[in-house]
Amino acid sequence: VFIAQSRASGSHRDVEDEELTRIFVMIPKTYTEEDLREKFKMYGDIEYCSIIKNKTTGESKGLGYVRYLKPSQAARAIEECDRSYRAILAEPKNKSSESFEHDYYSNTMRQELRGNALPFCMQPEFCGFEKAETRIQEPVSKRLSVVSRLPFIQEQLFALFDLIPGLEYCDVQRDPHTNSGYAVIQYSTAASAIYAKYKLHGFEYPPGNRLTVIFLEDGNDSSE
Repeated sequence: VFIAQSRASGSHRDVEDEELTRIFVMIPKTYTEEDLREKFKMYGDIEYCSIIKNKTTGESKGLGYVRYLKPSQAARAIEECDRSYRAILAEPKNKSSESFEHDYYSNTMRQELRGNALPFCMQPEFCGFEKAETRIQEPVSKRLSVVSRLPFIQEQLFALFDLIPGLEYCDVQRDPHTNSGYAVIQYSTAASAIYAKYKLHGFEYPPGNRLTVIFLEDGNDSSE
């Protein structure tokens, strides 16, 4: 569709859809705008590059925009660039960058987990294996503690743990002194909690920030 539209419009920029020429990418935090331009100039003529930075510290968030002259060039960049950039079309400029970042991280997490976690989570033999392995190491329960050095967003964390069936509640708390993230997650069965811990302990949310997931005592007999 992008390529057809670009060919039809020729060189007349005023009839091209601006929203089809800007892509959103995940980049190393050490990248400068020049680095970003150098990596993506092979796909077409770049109008501008920009890096999203922390408003307080001025440090890169590891995210950036690349604006091409034609939709076909943006489409080519999305298709051909290294998968590690996770390139997608950017949202319209009238949508806040913070909101778009949250949606981007949520979609990325769902894509990563769907391919690995969900096909196995209801297989009895898998859950039985994980129970046996975990019983040796630590008490098992239906409740999990999730810790992060960055604060959580309730809706985003709920969406992440709701990928495993049986989520009963997600309670996000924030320490006003450290600004770190803490949440309590509970599932309807220990099997779901075991699987969630197995798949999400060490998961990066957002990228570069690893989650610590451990079991919490829920008052039930863990031998069940």
